[in-house]
Amino acid sequence: MTMEDVPYTSIFVTNAADTSQDSLGKSRSTSLSCRRHWNRLSRLQKSFIFMLLLIVVSFCLISTTFTWAPDASVAEDDLLRNKFHALPLSNQNPGASRRNEHGSAFSRNMGVPSNAGLPTMSRQLQPDIEPSRAQQLKVPEERSKEIKQQVAENIRSVISLDPVIPISKRKRQTKKPPMVAVKTDYHRLKLDGPKNQRQQEVVNAFLHAWKGYKTFAWGQDHLRPISKTGQDWFGLALTLIDSLDTMYIMGLQKEYFEARDWVDNSLSFDLNRNVNLFETTIRVMGGLLSAYHLSGDEMFRHKAEDLGNILLAGFKSPSGVPYSDVNLRNRVAHGPSWSPDSTTSEVTTIQLEFRDLSRIVNNPIFEESAMNVSKHVHTLPKTHGLVPIHITPGTGSFRMTSVITLGARGDSYYEYLLKQWIQTGKKIDFLRDDYLLAVDGIQNRLVQRTHLSNLTFINELENNGQVLRPKMDHLVCYLPGTLALGVLHGLPQWHLDLAKDLLYTCYLTYKRQPTGLSPEITFFNTEESATHDFWVKHNDAHNLLRPETVESLWYLWQITGDKMYQDWGWEIFQSFLKYTRVEHGFTSISSVLNPENTRPRDMMESFFLGETLKYFYLLFSDKPIFDLKTWVFNTEAHPLPVYDH
Repeated sequence: MTMEDVPYTSIFVTNAADTSQDSLGKSRSTSLSCRRHWNRLSRLQKSFIFMLLLIVVSFCLISTTFTWAPDASVAEDDLLRNKFHALPLSNQNPGASRRNEHGSAFSRNMGVPSNAGLPTMSRQLQPDIEPSRAQQLKVPEERSKEIKQQVAENIRSVISLDPVIPISKRKRQTKKPPMVAVKTDYHRLKLDGPKNQRQQEVVNAFLHAWKGYKTFAWGQDHLRPISKTGQDWFGLALTLIDSLDTMYIMGLQKEYFEARDWVDNSLSFDLNRNVNLFETTIRVMGGLLSAYHLSGDEMFRHKAEDLGNILLAGFKSPSGVPYSDVNLRNRVAHGPSWSPDSTTSEVTTIQLEFRDLSRIVNNPIFEESAMNVSKHVHTLPKTHGLVPIHITPGTGSFRMTSVITLGARGDSYYEYLLKQWIQTGKKIDFLRDDYLLAVDGIQNRLVQRTHLSNLTFINELENNGQVLRPKMDHLVCYLPGTLALGVLHGLPQWHLDLAKDLLYTCYLTYKRQPTGLSPEITFFNTEESATHDFWVKHNDAHNLLRPETVESLWYLWQITGDKMYQDWGWEIFQSFLKYTRVEHGFTSISSVLNPENTRPRDMMESFFLGETLKYFYLLFSDKPIFDLKTWVFNTEAHPLPVYDH
């Protein structure tokens, strides 16, 4: 057997044997000197021993460093106690105690609450701090003070070795201040409750709906007011978050703080759920951002940032055009189960929110991800500025065989062209130019009038833009408000004329129904022999408590000052009260055609509280509450500030 074949342990066994023999006094030493042993080792064996020694030495050095460095925390007990705070426990059943705690801050015109009024949630997680290292090591008392003083003097040099604070938290601590928005003068909004009887009626309707939600669906997405249950779509308390700024604007102190505390203590994004990127952005992120801007409460900003970091996964497609769905827990995005495509309006109606998030946390990734989509869509071929309703994330191309419509799946693309331009201080010309081209396309390709009463309506384009279909979704009734907003910001005056004509048609889709409520879809007659301007299919006769017509009434009233729009809105509001109010809230109905049997659907969507009632409240104000040159409302009615760049 050669030396190379001898196991490493044999060397040490032999030495032990030789030592034993020497101790017995044998005449001839049989031991080998250490040097002879070393020389007989193979290169592999020598390398192994060197490596073993290196590991042992390194382990000793590292152990020494991490044994003494944490004594900085021992020397700085007060610093640690001030730096880390345990998060509050969940509160699934908020009571009135928060009202008493925060009432004074809220009642002073509901301006930016003081720190006492809206405590900022700690962004540091409670570290798992064990008993002090000095106690663990049993450092003698006479040495402990001296050691602590020495470490305290060098705390700056070892603080980077602190294993307690995650890297992400340290980055957040060192971030620059948020970008500065155009001054919005929060304290001048005077959000201190209703000023007239109509506004009070809207507040009463909200409180009735909120009571049902709080009682039967607290923390869930929607209320089923007839069955007295909740319904979850995403599991993100959509109704609660959509309603935050509504309650703030209405001056509902108690309800606002109950909801605020639930968001602080119970809202979690660690859910194994697939959520729609668009809906989650406009409702949840938009609601959190708006609540932050109105209240100044940092907790909302941090929650919005947490959500934004998750939703960024949606943009991880080959083209950068986002997928429709994102899994909240594993942050994997994908298209819907029925199609590889995303919806055009959805991928182009998240930019206001992602941009605002970037500005308030001073991290450009959110704005860049969303803005790249707008830049990409800008380069795609269109039909007179009009876009198909489907786009493929894999290629970034439109599905050219798709319908062109200003209704479902196409509507808010046009809305956000204008509102992005306004949000960025009217500095990005291609957004304005694309919007102007699209409005020209609407006027020249989609606008038509009925023969009987000369009512203006918006067609849909089918078969690659070759066939007009006289179908108009209720969703299209957002357009008059958007057109009027553009005129307020200096765009052509004829846009306002189109807005007025179209809004009159939207109003009549309510006025001419037996219930005074509009159907989801209306078809128009253009034949000379027609005896009616429009008609409704039974399957399209449902009303979902949608806000679009009320939204446009508010814009037209605020921009023109014509109180006729307030009166139209009051008529519609009365119809909602009469036909959709039930014992525990409000419900969508299946038929606006039969007042004797509306067939309630047992569903109160979050947008009824977040949009419809908010727009009613703003519409019935004695004077405008929001300056539309310093605020821009997202497509879910959440106000965000305008930036000057």
